[in-house]
Amino acid sequence: MKLKIMSWNVRGANDSSKRKIIKNYIRSQRVDLMCIQETKIQEMSEGIVRSLGTGRFLDWRVLNAEGAAGGILIWWDKRVLDILDWEEGLFTLSCRFKIIENGAIWVFTGVYGPFTKAEREGMWEELGAIRGRWDDPWCLGGDFNVILFQQERSSQSRISSAMRRFAETVDELELVDLPLQGGEFTWNGGFNNQAWARLDRFLVSQSWLDQFNGVTQIRLSRPISDHFPIVLEGGGISRGPTPFRFENMWLKVEGFKDMVRAWWQEIEVRGSASFRLNVKMKEIKKNLRVWNKEVFGRLETNKAAALEQVDHWDRVESERNLTVEEADLKKEAKDSFKKWVLLEEAHWRQHSREIWLREGDRNTGFFHRMASAHRRNNTMGRIKVNGEWLIEEQEVREGVVNSFQQVLSEDMVWQADIGSIQVDCISQQEAESLEVPFSEGEIHSALMEMNGDKAPGPDGFTVAFWQYVWEFTKEEIMEMFKEFYDHNASVRSLNNTFLVLIPKKSGAEDLGDFRPISLLGGLYKLLAKVLANRLKKVIGKVVSGAQNAFVMGRQILDASLIANEVIDSWQKRKEKGIICKLDIEKAYDSINWKFLMKVLQKMGFGTKWVGWMWNCVSSAKFTILVNGVPAGFFPSTRGLRQGDPLSPYLFVMGMEILDVLIRRAVEGGYLTGCNIRGGRRSSLNISHLFFADDTIVFCEASKEQVSHLSWLLFWFEAASGLRINLAKSEIIPVGEVEEILELAAELGCRVGSLPSHYLGLPLGAPNRASSIWDGVEERVRRRLALWKRQYISKGGRITLIKSTLASMPIYQMPIFRMPKAVAKRVEKTQRDFLWGGGHLGGKVHLVKWDVVCSEKLNGGLGLRRIATLNRALLGKWIWRFACEKDNLWKQVISTKYGQEDHGWRPKKVNGAAGVGVWKEIMKESDWCWENLAFIVGKGSKIKFWKDRWCTDTPLSQCFNHLFVLAAHRDATIEEMWDQDSGHGEWNLVFERDFNDWELDMVGDLLNTLRGHRPALGDDSVNWRQGRNGFFRVKDAYRLLDKPNVTVFPAKKIWVDRVPTKVCFFAWEATWEKVLTLDRLQIRGVQLPNCCFLCGCEEENVNHILLHCIVTRVLWDIIFGLIDIKWVLPETVKETLISWRGSFVGKKRKKIWKAIPLCIFWTVWKERNRLAFRGGELNIQRLKNSFVCNLWNWAKVYLDEESFSLIGFLEWIAST
Repeated sequence: MKLKIMSWNVRGANDSSKRKIIKNYIRSQRVDLMCIQETKIQEMSEGIVRSLGTGRFLDWRVLNAEGAAGGILIWWDKRVLDILDWEEGLFTLSCRFKIIENGAIWVFTGVYGPFTKAEREGMWEELGAIRGRWDDPWCLGGDFNVILFQQERSSQSRISSAMRRFAETVDELELVDLPLQGGEFTWNGGFNNQAWARLDRFLVSQSWLDQFNGVTQIRLSRPISDHFPIVLEGGGISRGPTPFRFENMWLKVEGFKDMVRAWWQEIEVRGSASFRLNVKMKEIKKNLRVWNKEVFGRLETNKAAALEQVDHWDRVESERNLTVEEADLKKEAKDSFKKWVLLEEAHWRQHSREIWLREGDRNTGFFHRMASAHRRNNTMGRIKVNGEWLIEEQEVREGVVNSFQQVLSEDMVWQADIGSIQVDCISQQEAESLEVPFSEGEIHSALMEMNGDKAPGPDGFTVAFWQYVWEFTKEEIMEMFKEFYDHNASVRSLNNTFLVLIPKKSGAEDLGDFRPISLLGGLYKLLAKVLANRLKKVIGKVVSGAQNAFVMGRQILDASLIANEVIDSWQKRKEKGIICKLDIEKAYDSINWKFLMKVLQKMGFGTKWVGWMWNCVSSAKFTILVNGVPAGFFPSTRGLRQGDPLSPYLFVMGMEILDVLIRRAVEGGYLTGCNIRGGRRSSLNISHLFFADDTIVFCEASKEQVSHLSWLLFWFEAASGLRINLAKSEIIPVGEVEEILELAAELGCRVGSLPSHYLGLPLGAPNRASSIWDGVEERVRRRLALWKRQYISKGGRITLIKSTLASMPIYQMPIFRMPKAVAKRVEKTQRDFLWGGGHLGGKVHLVKWDVVCSEKLNGGLGLRRIATLNRALLGKWIWRFACEKDNLWKQVISTKYGQEDHGWRPKKVNGAAGVGVWKEIMKESDWCWENLAFIVGKGSKIKFWKDRWCTDTPLSQCFNHLFVLAAHRDATIEEMWDQDSGHGEWNLVFERDFNDWELDMVGDLLNTLRGHRPALGDDSVNWRQGRNGFFRVKDAYRLLDKPNVTVFPAKKIWVDRVPTKVCFFAWEATWEKVLTLDRLQIRGVQLPNCCFLCGCEEENVNHILLHCIVTRVLWDIIFGLIDIKWVLPETVKETLISWRGSFVGKKRKKIWKAIPLCIFWTVWKERNRLAFRGGELNIQRLKNSFVCNLWNWAKVYLDEESFSLIGFLEWIAST
């Protein structure tokens, strides 16, 4: 089913000549529905509509203009759509349609937004009323007169209250904002037409999206008006046959491993190990296709049939009690349905790439829609290649393939020789360690480190498959590694690669706006992972401190801290300088292989290793996935693959040549960099920073230096193939640089300004400014736009908040302090997402946020307060300063601010904050330093009296009286130890002799020192609050959070593998926050309070879950089975605290923990059925439901042995 809708603000349709242009343009688009805004016509007539619309099958509705302002006109093709109803508002016109072809019903709303805040609020309420009237699939289109995101305006400013309100409305109405193709903006105007914005858009509900495949929103060209027309097309993209893809859901099928083992062992083939593996994969693939068609080909049908059986037995049970045999049949049907549901969920989870959400929590709908969203964003309906639009499916494929074939082919040009360049080398021993034979443990460990849910390459097999079948494939895999080791050879098809194109931004339309990611074959990826694990152990020896990517012990945050401190130094000294932010064009795709091999040789890597690297990069062949369909098959002669575990390390080593070139230029006086100056005439020169291909150079604001840099970059390009993309590079002045335009022209790039961004983090911005967090808030809102709450269980919401919403600010929080107002807004977003139900009305937040943010053991959900987490993340720098030795960031801080206490800690920061970030970080130094203790090596850097090393507090505090008498109060441990006297002893020197009453103190001190003595190693620090002495943000957060410890039955609620939604309900019940009738009355809902189950007592959570006579029936079943009598406590909380399993036997503790949760859930579901659907209470059905639920959990969630219902009850009752 296809549908094409067009929206256009024409800025007046009362001129006949203008209407002709509009009509002609619309006719060329062949739309099914047209919405025009701002008609400026007070009384629309049939004649005017006919002069605008085309065809005799036209019908229309109108919202007339008020005076010469506003007006909305909607018309449609009656052969396609049949109108059922319509509604006029002040700012909207809504029509409810039926699609003639298939009878589907949906609503379209045309929008013309007002300018004032008060009127705009009226429009949001109007949209909410439309949603309240019709619950059908919904599409909105028009001129909203407000932007949704910062980048939708050419002059990107702060996030305004209007933007936030628009985003809230989109979120609350659960609408999807589709990417816009064809251009970023839909309106331009203002002074000299220099202002651009995206005021026009389509918004759709998820249910509307579900009706169409390949939905795209496109901006068209505009013959008139200051607004561009936009088109929404649904049902469009035709796709060819897709390649085989192993489904991880197959791994859940009983007997699958034995079946694959049998297939694998039956295949007889001779040849090399890699050849045998390749042939076996092809045969297994054939078998799986047939098996999948037989078993899973009718998944939806199988699921429906199982559900029909469950429904059948429910109907029988409503009329009479089931026999034991019939109860077994019903159980089989429910198990069958559950199996198909779980398999379906696993399928969509793998395709959604939302791999952090747990399966089993019924998030299938969410996974499905996330997969659809990814597919929609990655779809190329049309593409611009080298400035030319390609629209037809075949020309799109050919154009994309030809372009990448050209990109990955080496031009035969002169190559600069790097022979004279001196680089750091690894030792002979390290080179030999890289070339030792591969062990089974090494290979298996690398395999298990890999993510099994990642998309597979051309062979179709995921890493999860190889992890699953390792036990009976490992011999051949080991042979393949031996073959590679001995002969540097393998079947080339194992290194075939899919290139998948991922848009870098929303609405990507040019091929350059897509990032090529390589999907590798599983076995090659394993080989590359093993080699990469070896390489990362030595790469720090050959890569300079200015490079912060992919080297152990260095972090992306280091580069941001250094860059901001450099700018701060320039500004505080009122010096001029320039920052060159360089973008390397198609960095991974264009690096020269021979250049890389020469670099490896110069760095001391052995012949065998260099040969291995050459084999890995040169044997690859590429096929491009265009809209999921393979296109082309070609080799490459240059470039590295994004997705290959080896690529980051090889690229960083290639960039080391540029690092050396810049350092040589600084040494020769051709570039100056920025001198970081501190006390005692100390200085440190910072000339450049690299993070992979993100390059930043600091130099003097002079034409000579820029010219030298330009020549240096040209030479590096000639040597490596890496070209600077001058169109995306920029030169940023620091201070007043009058000749900045001339400098930019010399380098050939554009002029930028501060504040800017580097590595996605603020650069040169006042660190207390709220504006630097606008991007974080916007990313949170964009992510929420993808998540529609009705598809995510509460357990899933908790996971999403922890994994995504809470983690989005974390990238910036370790280096910048979040303002309180921003933290408040971000936490509100999290609260609304946790509790929200997608309505415009107020969201009921059942439990206080302070409680929610407590640890689970203290009654919370384990979420974190942002301000406290921010402090913990900032404090980590203090720990790192004490631990790390030679990292460049520490050298910068030590030089600029100084250090004390033998270099363990930096000095306090004085002066204004500026754009440096260290002053804010140092505010967390006191609490962090108090929780550090020393591990004694030689003792030369630890103060005997003043540092914390042998007790929890310094000796000066434990023995204050003796400290006052000490002759050397600042002495180190090394100075207090006399090594010359035999085995060594403490040489304690005091200013006078002791009185008799002081001798006991000396004895206590000597007892404390017993067993402590200097050693041969270096002194180091230990984090006292964590495991193994290492700083962990989690431990620091607990230290700062200082929770109110309360008795809470967390371990009885969060039972392992019980569905999270059940645990969440039990958590709410324990806090007595479930929306029972008494709670609703407190919230102002006028309802009589009478228990829905017994009809006798008032309803509250403790009554309905514990003391109701109906609920007692379920408790009595359990107590009767194990022959005990127990008076239930007053509250749910007390009941769970008292619930112990000591008398049920060790084997039954798992299921015993789940019993209260099962009773709570069963009773609550029955209560809701009676409350919302009515009907009669059936005690027997309630009993059956409880026992069957518990039985299901015992078998599925708690991994107990298979048994019948009767056997299960006997097992519970046995002692």
